[in-house]
Amino acid sequence: MDGYDDATGDLWVSDDVVLPANALTWRFSRSSGPGGQGVNTADSRVELLVDLAGAPGLPDDVRDRLLARVPRLVGGHVLHVTASEHRSQRRNREAARRRAAALLREALLPDPPARQARRPSRGARLRRMEDKRHRSQRKALRRSPAE
Repeated sequence: MDGYDDATGDLWVSDDVVLPANALTWRFSRSSGPGGQGVNTADSRVELLVDLAGAPGLPDDVRDRLLARVPRLVGGHVLHVTASEHRSQRRNREAARRRAAALLREALLPDPPARQARRPSRGARLRRMEDKRHRSQRKALRRSPAE
């Protein structure tokens, strides 16, 4: 499984960042969708809650970066991921783990380089002015001749 250690239950985000099992909270409920007769009896929908503020073992700089950049934080510090696309709880757990690890991995990526402002080229300016002239002529033809 991607980003998960079955033996310990830890979630591996990267080589440096590992969320221990006690930082993960699992909730299960009945899922809508396919499943036949078992859909009403099996709790196959999975919710994974990751407490980023209270997760032990996270360096402070990593914790601050995750809290600032992870989308969909509940209460400002808990990542909430749901999975219900599969019929089995096991596969939905795997999907939720992968999704949470991917969100956290993306938040840990360095910021992209700042965009450097550039002037439009001469050709781009000429094309823009020609388009404006063309649009003006087209609208002028829509007017009534009395104007």
